[in-house]
Amino acid sequence: MDVFEAVERRISVRSFLPDPVPEATVRRLITAAQQAASGGNLQPWHVYALAGDALEDLKTRVAGRKPSRTEYDIYPRELTDPYRTRRFECGEDMYATVGIPREDKAGRLAQFGRNAELFGAPVGLFFCVHRDHGAPQWSDVGMYMQTFMLLAVELGLDTCAQEFWAQYHDVVADVLELPQELMLFSGMALGYRDPDAPINALRTRRAPFEEFAELRGF
Repeated sequence: MDVFEAVERRISVRSFLPDPVPEATVRRLITAAQQAASGGNLQPWHVYALAGDALEDLKTRVAGRKPSRTEYDIYPRELTDPYRTRRFECGEDMYATVGIPREDKAGRLAQFGRNAELFGAPVGLFFCVHRDHGAPQWSDVGMYMQTFMLLAVELGLDTCAQEFWAQYHDVVADVLELPQELMLFSGMALGYRDPDAPINALRTRRAPFEEFAELRGF
């Protein structure tokens, strides 16, 4: 599999098989992803991986708990087009795969709640950044996560990045015993996709080249 194939295959998987992922595999991915670009070689990412009883403990603590105020805005408070439309279309396309219409508020809430179960994935990863760091370092953490996700594809695994967990930063911080100087940025589900789950057939739409890119001087 080449990099182009890995990029094409990677999707946000929202239904996983229960098959465990070996510790050695998770360690290999975490280590290999360190080759991600990092301004000044700060390597600002801090990574925690949970499985087994440790992951079940987190899920138990989150179950039925109301979300907290996030420590950062996941989306701009005034999301303008075309970004607003893209987000709307993504949600509509996703719920359509599992037959949940817009008027079924309870059904949509239940599906959204599956985030707290990491969609059945056997491994949960949590990515943190130092509170003193700024947007460039947050960008580096994002590049680390993308590198991790593509490497996972190479090993036949799948992922779903979940900023959902920012709503439970206090619970995650307690479970992970995070130092005060670290802030939770995102979680990530890791495992093997369920090939029979309709929701995993979702391929989110992408804008045409002309909408977001220009070539000059060629």
